[in-house]
Amino acid sequence: MIINKKKLIYTWENLLKNKKKKIKKLIYKINKKRLNEKIFPKKKEVFNVFRFTKFKNIKVVILGQDPYVKKNQAHGLAFSVKSKNNFPPSLKNIFKEIKSDINKNIKFKSGYLKKWADQGVFLLNSILTVSYKIPGSHINFGWEEITDYVIYLINLYHFGVIFLLWGNFAKKKKKFINLNKNYVFCASHPSPLSAYKSFFGCKHFSKVNKILIHQKQEIIDWSID
Repeated sequence: MIINKKKLIYTWENLLKNKKKKIKKLIYKINKKRLNEKIFPKKKEVFNVFRFTKFKNIKVVILGQDPYVKKNQAHGLAFSVKSKNNFPPSLKNIFKEIKSDINKNIKFKSGYLKKWADQGVFLLNSILTVSYKIPGSHINFGWEEITDYVIYLINLYHFGVIFLLWGNFAKKKKKFINLNKNYVFCASHPSPLSAYKSFFGCKHFSKVNKILIHQKQEIIDWSID
């Protein structure tokens, strides 16, 4: 399937217009909580996933659950951490699988995944904020409505996008994806608690590039440096 991305002239701002009021209410609620507790990511970084990857450039969607809960880690991209941070366990396992799948000699000196985002890998968390040291603390705040709609839009307007759904939480989003026009690969979550079930050995990274070659698109350079 050959994709003409030039036809996709839509922008995130236009596509999310009808969710603008909902998003404003969510941000107001979260900013009130920021007065009394630590919330991640920072205000200016909550929507980085939309800033770093334009809608028309999406090739791959990797879906996470919610941001990292420790200081100076989350910055608006799923599974990514700011430069000079230690790799969280899930990210360590992602890098381990890439080395096994693509090239064992790839070096990962940073966990900052903006290089992937710049190439069209949309690193979306289903929930865009979290309270310090409380995983899942913003579940049912309303983010799911927004991010489910984002997945719906990607599926609606794109052909040949590859969705990587890791873990049961992500797999629930499969219902928004038309398998006759886009691709879905599922595996267990890369967390140490579940990576051994089906994440290790899933070879999702090489599978993505094989599809992109078939589509006559640039492959993803999964290295970071």
